[in-house]
Amino acid sequence: MADEIDPEIAALLGDVQEYSPKPTRPGAAASGGKKAGEPSFESLFGGMSVDGEVKNRGEFEIDLTKTKFERVNAFEQDPPNKFYEDPQYYQKALSAEGDEASRFHETLKKFLHATDPKDRGLYRQQVIVAYWNLLPRLMPKAISAKPLLPKQLMVRFGLALPTMLPDDKREIISRIVYQKTREDPVYYIDEWLRNIAMGRMTPSSTDEVRDGKNDERSRLNGLLQKAMGKRDTAEAVLKAKADERRTYEQSLRDRLELLCQHTSMPGFLHVPAPYTDAQKKTMTEMSEIFRKLVGLDKELIGSAEGFELAAREVESVKDKMGAMGEEAAAANLQTLAQELDTIRQMTKMCIGRQGNHFPLLTKEYFHLNLREVATRENIIEELAWLESVDEQVYCRPHKNMLNRIEPYVVLLPCYGDMGICWEPFDRFNRHTSRSRLAVPMYPRKLRIAFTMAAADMRWQAAKEKASHYWMQEGLTGQYYQWFLGQKLKGDVKSYFIEDYITWVTKESEGIQKLDKEIRAIFWRLMPFRQDVKEKLRDRSFAYQELYQRDVNKTLSDGY
Repeated sequence: MADEIDPEIAALLGDVQEYSPKPTRPGAAASGGKKAGEPSFESLFGGMSVDGEVKNRGEFEIDLTKTKFERVNAFEQDPPNKFYEDPQYYQKALSAEGDEASRFHETLKKFLHATDPKDRGLYRQQVIVAYWNLLPRLMPKAISAKPLLPKQLMVRFGLALPTMLPDDKREIISRIVYQKTREDPVYYIDEWLRNIAMGRMTPSSTDEVRDGKNDERSRLNGLLQKAMGKRDTAEAVLKAKADERRTYEQSLRDRLELLCQHTSMPGFLHVPAPYTDAQKKTMTEMSEIFRKLVGLDKELIGSAEGFELAAREVESVKDKMGAMGEEAAAANLQTLAQELDTIRQMTKMCIGRQGNHFPLLTKEYFHLNLREVATRENIIEELAWLESVDEQVYCRPHKNMLNRIEPYVVLLPCYGDMGICWEPFDRFNRHTSRSRLAVPMYPRKLRIAFTMAAADMRWQAAKEKASHYWMQEGLTGQYYQWFLGQKLKGDVKSYFIEDYITWVTKESEGIQKLDKEIRAIFWRLMPFRQDVKEKLRDRSFAYQELYQRDVNKTLSDGY
């Protein structure tokens, strides 16, 4: 879609002269290298889709062939940004924003100058209200194609007045990488809202009724998500069937080679010996392979037809969306306002009732170093770390396959300590849509905050899969039955999240903290990577017993 902002938004732009820092040496090139360990299908088709078209899906479409996160090469901006050296930073951030900006300025001034603790507490609460009232006015200019930097940075990091931070902490913020150079689905709040407003991402689901004017666009977005899910699933199934048939064909070649190997018959010259018992058994196995190949060939034909149908459906919906014209493609103010309301709810959930809801960076509350802040690069590293322990955390089963789907992550500028999963998948595309996680940027413990969001995603996805039987079936059912057996009180999901954090941070290192029954449930339904299992096997009898159960199950499945 075009990057031009809607005229209604453009009309809001002020005449502020933008601040341009002194030029520095060019930044490092975009990170990311060549993918390692491509599937065997890719070795044949290279960078093409199964229909022969060159893949160019971009960051907003799912790549089911991707197996891991690329390594992060640079965690900080080098040299640091000079945005905060602008002496007019604060004035430019609030300029042309009307009464909301004036009220915010007056309230913030009272807060900063107050000496009485009671007055300061009162003004602190007023700053929170004034900030969220200002944000809808500020947002259109912060997310435009050429955003006004002070406005964008105030939205992205909550830094309204640079002097509210000491020099060393302001220097930390200046070293956060500004540009998005990777296709990983991790976004700062301004990037997230821009993508929503431009229609690149569907709005986050809510219980509120949308305005009728946007029904057609929302309906087509939903149809597109559903059609893309069908196409991606059909392509994955087609590749899997092709790989499975190739495996059987190779097995057939190996057995045929074994069948054609003969020694001389005793007492006869140049006469091959009869087939041995092993070769006769190979004939039987070859007969079974032929039978499976015939079945796989039929499935391959059906999968190809399914993919072609799904691909045509995607193109049909895209044509309908294109026919709506530039007006529908431009950013939509109402969608932006609704998503901003959703962001506020996410922020409240990340902070909690008793948490610190102050929205601005200040020396009183900001005490982190750069690696403790939830920057994009740090979150990508956390995403990769969690997958190195819980190998199926981003996988979703469909048609006897595990589709690896990286979640969307939005980074909220707040002092919360709890990451959340807003939705485990799109309601129009349950099989190949991304989960939506929200992580606070300034938590006390980054890894714990992120893992809470992943645990919430795990729970919600399992609960949705089991539907009405979530208390009896699957991961949620087995955990709930244990919860009842222990006669525990409170929110069962909160207990699960705490146990999941223990599972990936303590149990993965061989530190036994969980109940024996819970350890067995998690080992079976949320398994560690094989190398982690092998490491734990030698740590204690508890892990050795669970490992042996896996071995026994593998042997029994082979018969």
